[in-house]
Amino acid sequence: MTEKAYIGVGSNLGDKVANCQAAVEKVDSLPGCSVRARSGLYRTEPVDVEDQDWYVNGVIRVDTDLPARGLLMELLAIEASMGRVRKQKWEARIIDLDILLYGNHRIKEEDLIIPHPLMHSRRFVLVPLNQLDPDLVHSVSGRAIWQLLRACGETGQDILPLGA
Repeated sequence: MTEKAYIGVGSNLGDKVANCQAAVEKVDSLPGCSVRARSGLYRTEPVDVEDQDWYVNGVIRVDTDLPARGLLMELLAIEASMGRVRKQKWEARIIDLDILLYGNHRIKEEDLIIPHPLMHSRRFVLVPLNQLDPDLVHSVSGRAIWQLLRACGETGQDILPLGA
């Protein structure tokens, strides 16, 4: 069965825009996965860390025949193929691909939590997600993305559209 998934895309090392664009193309080339919409890209302030360069972030909407676990494994493989090595939480990264939503499913496993557990409080997720589908309902909170964005604090979460 085909599911609609939303994936956060981010980078704060190297050519950040090119990294994000390359990752989206790799996702689109996955068997059983098709990118249907892309938000704009945004320059975003790092959250919960200091001494890191700003990120470039966006969100894509995909139709996928992959189960959530299979999609996660493919995204991790894309990250690795692009040079990401996971050493510690909150480290700078050449690419970051996070499943934000997978249909209306709620999944809570050690390494896979859907909806993404921090998305409701992260402007760098909510702003591009709101661009794609403001009326999309978060399956845990029951609130639309635009409502989550309105409630999200702005302090320490500057976000600037690229190419505007």
